[in-house]
Amino acid sequence: MAAATVTRLDIDTIERQARIDLAAAFRLTARFGWHEAVANHFSLALDPEGKRILINPRWRHFARIKASDLLLLDVDDPRVMQRPDAPDPTAWCIHSALHRLRPEIRCVLHTHMPYATTLTSLEDSRLLPIDQNSMRFFGRIAYDDAYGGFALTQDEGERIAKALGDKPIAFLKNHGVIVTGRSVAHAFDELYYLEKACQHLVLAYSTGRKLHPVSDNMAAAMAREWDEYEGFAEAHFNELKAILDNEDPSYAT
Repeated sequence: MAAATVTRLDIDTIERQARIDLAAAFRLTARFGWHEAVANHFSLALDPEGKRILINPRWRHFARIKASDLLLLDVDDPRVMQRPDAPDPTAWCIHSALHRLRPEIRCVLHTHMPYATTLTSLEDSRLLPIDQNSMRFFGRIAYDDAYGGFALTQDEGERIAKALGDKPIAFLKNHGVIVTGRSVAHAFDELYYLEKACQHLVLAYSTGRKLHPVSDNMAAAMAREWDEYEGFAEAHFNELKAILDNEDPSYAT
């Protein structure tokens, strides 16, 4: 049987859906209060090599981003920052390095969301396994303890990518978090539960009482159960997009 031919229409359809999904992630992040002014940035690779990526335009508020606003850039193009519509320099520094060095990553979400960023500001930033949400991330977070200021150089972007290693999530000390995933739906579901887990831990710390983490074995078992919970992330993200479609479908234009 002959191999299926990928047509221009197929490519355009895939890119269109990718734009809609990523735009939805921006709008939802603003709704949940995880954005910060006109900072922070998300990206999504369109090709298997991670070379062609969508990323938000410079200094556009997440609540206003539309599918058609997203920039389509080549991570190997040295002229990107000379373009009149160049992305935010910190966005390009971090995301181009991550997609170039970890091509298997499809979606990269970088935020300074409140509870996760609070944890990165503590001497011990570990997300302890105190509930089902936090157990989801057991053994899956890289902790980058070397704060490097604004990420403005290629070296800093590559350092952050190397700090992420083979993990899907990084806690950037005194900075924020990076969450990656195989799709926008998967990455956004991870972002959602990560902030919930950090919120629960910060609230538990605020009681001043002794924490009761579960054993490493139990936490690892729960992390596997989360990983095997097929279809949940897609269902969650589709429901969230349905809310946007009902209330403000402009994100998809």
